Amino acid sequence: MPYINSLHRQEIDALIDQLAQGIIRQSQQTGDITAFAGMLNYACTRLALQIVRRQFGQMRYWLIAIITGVFKNIGDEFYRRVAAAYEDKQKANSGDVDLFQEYLEEIDKM
Repeated sequence: MPYINSLHRQEIDALIDQLAQGIIRQSQQTGDITAFAGMLNYACTRLALQIVRRQFGQMRYWLIAIITGVFKNIGDEFYRRVAAAYEDKQKANSGDVDLFQEYLEEIDKM
């Protein structure tokens, strides 16, 4: 989780809230419930590229490595904190795939 000072969050959160509302508005206008995904991807990509351009000018390998790592961490953290909890709840409601338990039992015996 990207823990940043609460003073920094206030300004950034206000900007994010505006961007989120714009993405929601534009995606709803398309009539496609999934349109937000492309717009979110575009916004995150352009934000990263704009920061690099304005703060560093040229793209460098170390910037690529840092940004790639940030995006991977975002995906991993989102999955760990949100998707895994969601999947656990759905598994409790609907039952698990039976073969998972068989494999888990085999792994425990190793």
